Amino acid sequence: MAFRVKTLLTLLLLGSASTAAQAGDTIKIGDLNSYKAMVANTQPYRNGLDLAIAEANAAGGVIGKRLEMVYRDDGANPNEAVRAADELILRENVDILTGTILSHVGLAVADFAKQRKMFFLASAPLTDKLIWENGNRYTYRLRPSTYTHAAALVPDAVKLKKKRWAMVYPNYEYGQSAVATFKTLLKQQQPDVEFVADLAPPLGKIEAGAVAQALDDAKPDAIFNVLFGPDLAKFVREGNTRGVFEKRDVVSLLTGEPEYLDPLKDDAPKNWIVTGYPWYLIKTPAHEIFVKDYQAKYKDYPRMASLVGYVTGKALAAGIVKAGSTESEKLVTAFADLTFDSPAGPIAFRGIDHQATLGLYVGHTGVKDGKGVMTDMVYKDGAAFQPSDADVRKWRPLD
Repeated sequence: MAFRVKTLLTLLLLGSASTAAQAGDTIKIGDLNSYKAMVANTQPYRNGLDLAIAEANAAGGVIGKRLEMVYRDDGANPNEAVRAADELILRENVDILTGTILSHVGLAVADFAKQRKMFFLASAPLTDKLIWENGNRYTYRLRPSTYTHAAALVPDAVKLKKKRWAMVYPNYEYGQSAVATFKTLLKQQQPDVEFVADLAPPLGKIEAGAVAQALDDAKPDAIFNVLFGPDLAKFVREGNTRGVFEKRDVVSLLTGEPEYLDPLKDDAPKNWIVTGYPWYLIKTPAHEIFVKDYQAKYKDYPRMASLVGYVTGKALAAGIVKAGSTESEKLVTAFADLTFDSPAGPIAFRGIDHQATLGLYVGHTGVKDGKGVMTDMVYKDGAAFQPSDADVRKWRPLD
């Protein structure tokens, strides 16, 4: 009996040693995202991230270790996201946290990362608070901020020379922040501008007919729109039906992304000035390789979220290599002023606020073969549309 117990203990110890050895050869990355609530965005994101991870592993891994993704749904809810993040750390023993798309969820995970002193690369939440008012040592952000999105569109809005503007946006932090930035920057360059309507329906609960009618009643010369997803689709269709967009210019965040244009089909708006992702117009060698590899793996074309996911993977690999470690403190230091290549060109993380310089594709919308498209585009470097260092120091608490 004693021999059998001793043998069993030996086997258990050998098994534990084997598991530890395997764990030592693997870097585990825990990704949180709204996989059930926002499938149109998060599945392409996961595809892009998986592609980048597969490429890194095929090249021998990172610092001699294989990368492994562990995915969890955040329930599109801050509390659920924090519980999932805790589980990733305590049960899955992940080395790094990444992901999130919704601003309020990203803020919650960033605060959790601060409390746990865990490195967190926020992939896609756009809120300015993530890097400024609520910024912390352990959180970096890849995708351009709400400020950058709005700032990149202001030069095009100024060229329209329209005096009366109406605002339409979802009534939560992302929409509010985008409108506030757009108003401030537009007013600086066009002092005589007037804002004649602020329409802020609750996210996911728009009464599109009423919003479209209120816009028309305000008689604006131009419209700044921040709606996205199903809210955007309903708004566009009601606006088209009521002629709201006729003889009015529209400047719109995100609308040129396939995630939001595709569902509209031939109802897609025409000649709106938008940020987006016209993958079919981007002819740089690095981007063409990305598209080719993505299509070969998934038999589908990339969305904006695909690019964000892929670049997230590239950023993580570059940061780990620079740090030579997955220790959070070393990653925090390594990511400050980290530079790396991507399908969108060179990208850097600003040490002052932990924001990446990934840029934006800006152009006009149209319809081709019964499908919404961008008809032209220019890439605007994110570094050119950041606030001054002095402003950042006023807004961001010291780490």
